[in-house]
Amino acid sequence: MDIKELGAEFIGTLGLVLGGCGAAVLAANFGGTPEGTSLGLGFLGVSLAFGLTVVTGAYALGHISGGHFNPAVTAGLTAGGRFPMSKAPAYIVAQVLGAIGGATLIFLIASGQEGFSASESGFAANGYGELSPGGFSMGSAFITEGVMTAMFLIVIMGATAKKAAPAMGGLAIGLMLALIHMISIPVTNTSVNPARSTSQALFAGGDYLPQLWLFWVAPVLGGVIGAVIYRAILGDKADDLVV
Repeated sequence: MDIKELGAEFIGTLGLVLGGCGAAVLAANFGGTPEGTSLGLGFLGVSLAFGLTVVTGAYALGHISGGHFNPAVTAGLTAGGRFPMSKAPAYIVAQVLGAIGGATLIFLIASGQEGFSASESGFAANGYGELSPGGFSMGSAFITEGVMTAMFLIVIMGATAKKAAPAMGGLAIGLMLALIHMISIPVTNTSVNPARSTSQALFAGGDYLPQLWLFWVAPVLGGVIGAVIYRAILGDKADDLVV
């Protein structure tokens, strides 16, 4: 295992959490003018923040590690024949540690604001039922996370295929992640990434922790299904990883 690959996954996932979740915690509903006009990014801005972190991370670090930054992506690419299973556990550990690092930085910054509480703010954690931004049920959350991650893997597999335009892969993947957030923030606050969900739940605590299972099971299952569908219906054997 190349330490550079693990370092890239750690830094890339840290950047994803710092950029995306940082925008949600620090800037989504920030302040207002004396006239009452909001200065916050809102959920559209947060969606774009997540997409931009993936675009920049993919181009900066993708040539080193493949730019997964997400256990569901690693699991999906493994199932889709694009990544060796022997490397997957170490990648996932690096991603979770990177996400926790990003969340720690957000917490340290946010704690400088008087009255800030990670638990009361929700800390951009994912949830369903009473913890869903729109009050959506566990079933709705599971379907959303599974389907969105499956579509994410289909885009990733297609955008990184040998016949695809190599320079555009990172942009397509980042735009897809932004679109996923635009659709699903009201349902679950959007995970599609178990590492990102874990880091935020650890700081938010409370009822977010018992719900964390869904944000591992649904994205990983969806990622595997999406990759298998792509490989079976749309894929080319020339894209398979040669181990």
